[in-house]
Amino acid sequence: MRKKIMLPDGIITGNLGIGTWYMGDSSSAHKEEIECIRYAIDNGVNLIDTAEMYGNGNSEYLVGEAIKGHDRDSLFIVSKVLPSNAGRNRIFQSCENTLKRLGTDYLDMYLLHWRGIVPLDETIECMEELKASGKIKRWGVSNMDIDDMFEITHAAKGDQCQVNQVLYHLGSRGIEYSLKPFTDSRNIPTMAYCPLAQGGRLKDKLLRSKSVAKISEKYGISPIQVLLCFTLSQENMISIPKASKLKHMKENIQCLDIKLDEEDMKLLNSEFPAPNRKIPLDIE
Repeated sequence: MRKKIMLPDGIITGNLGIGTWYMGDSSSAHKEEIECIRYAIDNGVNLIDTAEMYGNGNSEYLVGEAIKGHDRDSLFIVSKVLPSNAGRNRIFQSCENTLKRLGTDYLDMYLLHWRGIVPLDETIECMEELKASGKIKRWGVSNMDIDDMFEITHAAKGDQCQVNQVLYHLGSRGIEYSLKPFTDSRNIPTMAYCPLAQGGRLKDKLLRSKSVAKISEKYGISPIQVLLCFTLSQENMISIPKASKLKHMKENIQCLDIKLDEEDMKLLNSEFPAPNRKIPLDIE
């Protein structure tokens, strides 16, 4: 479903991006992973999410190689700083190291990967300095629950927070109870990582469910594509699935042309309802 998402600073982006968690670690997969990213860019998906933590920088190196030759201004590159590096004594060097690995002069978005012991006020202040220096265009956060987001949005310059990246998929809808309504009320988009769910029994349950099977048959798509279509159907949300295989990347992009209707959503909600109480934030 081709939607445009507006960030608080007015920048418009698509609602599908490229996740790169666990990419860049395997020499045998390297060529196809590069092909996946380039295929996505060539087909209008320009948001690429990475982090200094992923493979100790290997993911950033991979992204840097994949974007060579592309118009940098047409891309939207997101990376994340570890909480241990998010203080004044380390964040500027961390950002510089990330830029070197990516082979670029700036990040379109820099995220605090999760909350650590560094005060949020300090990290925000440093993010604003990175903005002023041109190293980053904007900043946001990741894995923040509602109490964290309340603190961030009420801090000095906290209104500059552009996104909260959290785990979200059909089988993990905890953010719908209070976190997403809170960030939506402040026009802060949610960036959904693992929108296809991680492997294991929960993913198995999702892919074998009656509602997913029925929608899969209705549109002639795979059950995994139904999971992605579910997140793409959400308002004010960007989904960043990973695809290390070209076949999977093509399937992800095909989902942009599928719109789940009200009947589909009711069916999925009946089997996998949103929570009716506050539950802890899921992190995988």
